[in-house]
Amino acid sequence: MITPPCATNSMLDTIGNTPVVQLSKVVPERAGKVFVKLEYFNPTGSYKDRMARTMIAEAERRGSLKPGMTVVEASGGSTGSSLAFVCAVRGHRFHVVSSNAFAQEKLRTIAAFGAIVELIESPTGKITADLIPSMIARARELGEMDGYLYSDQFNNPDSLAGYRTIGEELIKQFPEGITAFCGAVGIGGMLIGTAQALKAAKPETHVVLLEPASSPTITEGRPGTHHVEGIGIGFMPPLLLKYPVYDEARSVPETEARIMCQRLASEEGIFAGTSTGINVLAAIELAKELGPTATVVTVACDSGLKYTNGALFNGSRYNTS
Repeated sequence: MITPPCATNSMLDTIGNTPVVQLSKVVPERAGKVFVKLEYFNPTGSYKDRMARTMIAEAERRGSLKPGMTVVEASGGSTGSSLAFVCAVRGHRFHVVSSNAFAQEKLRTIAAFGAIVELIESPTGKITADLIPSMIARARELGEMDGYLYSDQFNNPDSLAGYRTIGEELIKQFPEGITAFCGAVGIGGMLIGTAQALKAAKPETHVVLLEPASSPTITEGRPGTHHVEGIGIGFMPPLLLKYPVYDEARSVPETEARIMCQRLASEEGIFAGTSTGINVLAAIELAKELGPTATVVTVACDSGLKYTNGALFNGSRYNTS
């Protein structure tokens, strides 16, 4: 007798419970073990699905999001994709304020879920210090209109419950504990939620915040121009000011992160974006510093499929003969 496959009642039930893989080729000898939690196994290909589910669920529970209303958010792509996905499943309209500075693949994904995509022009095509604030201002303006709810990812603590599940899963996946966890930050929710769970189980877990070296807002107080989507928002994230759960902050060069992305794909089979390259570079450095007995964990934030049109995976290794 053939047993039918297990089924869920909703696509939202497929969020989370992502696998972890140990890196075997890009980590040097005598360094600690480095593990990557593959968050691109979530439905839209990023860990932002966790956040979007809890923000929408809590807004519905409180009654601030009612049938017929439109959710609005400022997003560079992954949060927008996740909110568009969750809103589609829950039957809400969604309006994203984004920019041409972000990957077309992400913007098309948002539109595919039925959302309205409004773009703020970046003359350079890059993420400048004033771009994200401009997007936020427009989203907030829309959110003040009747029938709109501004989900406000930059200040909304509801996101933390979603990200806390990453830490809870890691505790189960590493019963003997984690020496250090590191992660690049945009709004900071993932790092905060994960760290809260890890430190509750093992307070000595060392948590390291990461940002692009070309925009060292947190490490040096100098916002700058960069092209790492989803992180480096150009100002101190309000949630991090409220929940300063990290032990250390480091900046990582974007160019080296892009090289690491290519190595991860060609050597480890991990196809991910530049923020993941930043995460892995820092995790390897931590593993070297902490030594061979250390267990260092980070996350693959999203899928490389979101960046195939850009310069990250530009086909330079193709054999065209």
